[in-house]
Amino acid sequence: MPSQPIEFSVSLDLPGWIASIDEMLRDCYPSDEDKMRLAINLALRNVEAGTGGPFGAAVFDSDSGAVISVGVNRVVPLNNSTAHAEMMAFMLAQRRLQSFRLDATRHRFVLATSAQPCAMCYGACPWAGIHRLLIGARRKDVEALTEFDEGPMPRNWRKGLERRGISIRRDVLRTEARKVFLAYQKARGSAY
Repeated sequence: MPSQPIEFSVSLDLPGWIASIDEMLRDCYPSDEDKMRLAINLALRNVEAGTGGPFGAAVFDSDSGAVISVGVNRVVPLNNSTAHAEMMAFMLAQRRLQSFRLDATRHRFVLATSAQPCAMCYGACPWAGIHRLLIGARRKDVEALTEFDEGPMPRNWRKGLERRGISIRRDVLRTEARKVFLAYQKARGSAY
């Protein structure tokens, strides 16, 4: 048993280098490819800085293309299995907009994620209140190029989200998104 006392709060944060890209986060991202490029760049920077896993995500306002929040994978540095890029982006967007449901603000939102959401992040998409999901790499890319297990997904996961009003576009800059996993392999000195 751990000798540490029980804690009654938890703090999750993005790495310090995020502040250095503040100017980039003030821009608008009109196209799906622009949005995905930001998510991929976040994932790559996270790998290069050694501040977490090879995943990046960003929440955008659908109408303006403005960045609402960003997230990168922080599972290992924070010792928190829920600190996935999508979850970090959702939590920061909800805090910024002061709403646990983003769509309760009467705006529409897009989540761009460098890789297909795992089982946990998939489940959070409808509850977070997004309307569009942009996916870079596929689940099979993640599992083929890394040691990650993306968890059990329903066979008809896309239809499940679409029934809840979330449109999906897959393979947005998929080749570029896959390159982040190759950089991750190289950084770890492993071949999967």
